Amino acid sequence: MRTEICDRLGIDVPIFAFTHCRDVAAAVSNAGGLGVLGAVGFTAEQLEVELQWLDDHVTGVYGVDLVIPSKYEGKGVEGLSPEELEAQLAKLVPQGHRDFAEKILEDHGVPHLPPEERHNQLLGWTATTVAPQIEVILKHPKAKLVANALGTPPDDIIKQIQDSGRLIGALCGSVKHALNHKRAGLDFVVMQGTEGGGHCGEIASMVLWPQVIDAIGDLPALAAGGIGNGRQVAAALAMGAAGAWTGSIWLTVEEANVPPAQMQSYIDATSSDTVRSRSWTGKPARMLKNDWTEAWEREDTPSPLGMPLQMMVALDGVKRGHRYPEQAKDVNFNPVGQVVGQMNKIERSADVVQRLITEYIESVERLNKLNNG
Repeated sequence: MRTEICDRLGIDVPIFAFTHCRDVAAAVSNAGGLGVLGAVGFTAEQLEVELQWLDDHVTGVYGVDLVIPSKYEGKGVEGLSPEELEAQLAKLVPQGHRDFAEKILEDHGVPHLPPEERHNQLLGWTATTVAPQIEVILKHPKAKLVANALGTPPDDIIKQIQDSGRLIGALCGSVKHALNHKRAGLDFVVMQGTEGGGHCGEIASMVLWPQVIDAIGDLPALAAGGIGNGRQVAAALAMGAAGAWTGSIWLTVEEANVPPAQMQSYIDATSSDTVRSRSWTGKPARMLKNDWTEAWEREDTPSPLGMPLQMMVALDGVKRGHRYPEQAKDVNFNPVGQVVGQMNKIERSADVVQRLITEYIESVERLNKLNNG
């Protein structure tokens, strides 16, 4: 099961766990895989706190996931601070969109946040807001891998990360995107099928993975999109993948920072309960469909804005949904892939890693038995 990327990172098994929860990331890294912390929701100051905690609790190494889209509103604006960029972009958000979002939340009885929990409107969706996050990452030697969730990172960021001795890669949903990553000199790609949670393309994993692997040659390709058990890990490695990039399955582990009511929504859901929607971030992302996603799809309602403007509209809903999950049950932001249909119980993160390994071994032994007649 050990592949070349394991040797480059110093990990035991090529199981990568994308998560927004530091406890999950630490548990997976300590179980022999690599926990990858999603940084998009953190300011640079908050990210410093999270990475310092990981330094203290991870015996080996971990990764960090950033979001620098190839295309977004405000791209190319130079010389502005994150605060100045946020103020400038806020002027581009129609008041009607804000009013519509607020009405959805009010109609469902979702309370407002307390005054002391006020938050920024702009997350790390731009090169300007990501730059301070990268400065933080480079202060932490255990952060050995950086991934970009949307598009090929800018050349200067690639050089900055690689010059520090870290690996940098990016997600892709098509062969075209994968080749762009290879031409840019990335160290690996994550090929995510449409089944995956969060931002995804339209091509299914079983079709996408072999096409990308054939196209990029010896560049390590990690398989993502719908992986929830070791049989799927074995399938990915059998196709030539260098490892498995998982995400959704870590939403229902004991260590996950997911409110009980929201976690129950995941446990109760089937694979048919997800939808690709632009209603939260402005780009197609897979999540549980609910009254919020349906409201933005109607012909008589505003159309979602582009990234990052739509999240500037929706971020208050994200924060209020996390704060009041019971009241926001029907309008909460629940990013998850079609693998949610397999997520029907709560497990410890280390047990999930071990289960994936055990199921992988069982799958390989089954194939060996067939091969031996």
